[in-house]
Amino acid sequence: MTKEQKNQVIEVLKEKFSQYNNFYVTDTESLTVDQVGKLRKACFDKQVEMKVAKNTLIKKALESLDSEKYAGVYDSLHNVTALMFSENPKEPAVIISSFRKVSNGEKPELKAAFINGDIYSGDNQLSTLTKIKTKNELIGEVICLLQSPAKRVLAALLHHHEKQAAE
Repeated sequence: MTKEQKNQVIEVLKEKFSQYNNFYVTDTESLTVDQVGKLRKACFDKQVEMKVAKNTLIKKALESLDSEKYAGVYDSLHNVTALMFSENPKEPAVIISSFRKVSNGEKPELKAAFINGDIYSGDNQLSTLTKIKTKNELIGEVICLLQSPAKRVLAALLHHHEKQAAE
């Protein structure tokens, strides 16, 4: 790979890291070509971008953006690395979990995840990440909570009105 090609890869990675608030660093080393193809398709179906790059180029891209912000990710940059970029913070975790179930394997392995500025390190964080609530899920819960008291008040008023009408 020439220096110019490396610089192009770094620029593409910088663009992706700037575009997404959420990305996962995974180890896909022991996956077959067929398995990687299936993983890419699963990502594509869920609007998750998957990129494979050399660890040194990933680190250079992150350092050039904000070396302190991404410092916790650097230790995860070893072996074969596939990056998963997503608007939805939990979608890559769900993809990894379901892929493992289907393939009865332990890969891809979660090395780290960067979720809205927080870093989750290690494969043991995967189940935690599958339970993260998305922005829309949180908004839905708040709306339900806000509607609940109003519904009770309306029901009470209606019941009171019906009771008076019956008298």
